[in-house]
Amino acid sequence: MEDTLVTVAIHTYEKAQILKSLLEANGIEAYIQNVNQILPVVSAGVRVRIRECDLAKALGVIEAMDRNEAVSEALEEENRKKTILVPVDFSVYSTKAYEMAFRLAATSNSEVVLLHAYYNTSFSSMPIGDVINYDGGPEDDQSQKDKVEQDVQKCEEEIKAKIANGTLPNVEFSFVLREGVPEEEISRYAKRHNPKLIVMGTRGKHKKDQDLIGSVTAEIIDRSQVPVFAIPEDTSMEKFSDIKRIAYATNFDQKDLVAFDKLMQLMKPFKFTIHFIHFAQKEDAWSEIKLSGIKEYFAKYYPNQEIVYDILRGEDMLTSIDSFIKKNDIDVITITTHKRNIITRLFNPSVARKMVFHSNTPMLVFHA
Repeated sequence: MEDTLVTVAIHTYEKAQILKSLLEANGIEAYIQNVNQILPVVSAGVRVRIRECDLAKALGVIEAMDRNEAVSEALEEENRKKTILVPVDFSVYSTKAYEMAFRLAATSNSEVVLLHAYYNTSFSSMPIGDVINYDGGPEDDQSQKDKVEQDVQKCEEEIKAKIANGTLPNVEFSFVLREGVPEEEISRYAKRHNPKLIVMGTRGKHKKDQDLIGSVTAEIIDRSQVPVFAIPEDTSMEKFSDIKRIAYATNFDQKDLVAFDKLMQLMKPFKFTIHFIHFAQKEDAWSEIKLSGIKEYFAKYYPNQEIVYDILRGEDMLTSIDSFIKKNDIDVITITTHKRNIITRLFNPSVARKMVFHSNTPMLVFHA
């Protein structure tokens, strides 16, 4: 009596053909069923079937196939260059941002993508923020686009000149030009391409007060799942190796531990000290207990990293953080932020958003 046929896999038509060939190469007779004879390539749920007596051998072949695919995907991911996204508007502070990004890319086998998003001034004269703002220009749409393309070309030539004279390291870079609301275009690009980091320039805190809601940097911090490094125009920092002391603001959330690991991966090539800081208006025994637990965790998993722990006291969190930064010569403040709706953001801005407008210290933001 003929052996019963059993299904060992359900795949797309192409993958089912590959598996069938692999099974037959190992002496296992295989059949494909549920194929659309008119358009086989669009069939879904194609079954690969074998004789029941060959099942054990077939499972071994399939397991080896899956393992090889996983290894290939891992190698491909490892060899694929990561990108650092830098939104630019050709200002002094966006120049500082892309220069920082180039120097980081040189140490992390990454390439730099410079994105310029411009808002069509013929539709509205409403200001759109401080980072990617295209002011004025010809009323004619094509003339405006031509002007933007000229600005991009000029910036590209300046970067090539800096690489040629050694001011910037020679890393791969490209320009992306988008027409639309800047924060929308930046968020869309980041979501689709998943860069390792977004580096953005910002104005100093004394220039922020009138633009609290409209800042593109603050919007990207709130929206993006990608870490954002915000660099104020007044900072003296020129490269990531200048970072010697990092303050990491924590609420003792477990998600902070995940963000901390991302920080360690990003800063892996550099040597620095981390100050874990927690703000509390009054004495809190529970905070002390949780801080003790964090100390044990980092002593176990990051034994070679120099870490200092501090609980900040005071009436105002931002003032306390500012004082700590100045007293301890902090180079970067690191914060984990959480996704919130637009109403919450308007009436109860996150710590990260407040810090964008409050501090002249570079800030690295991770999304929980």
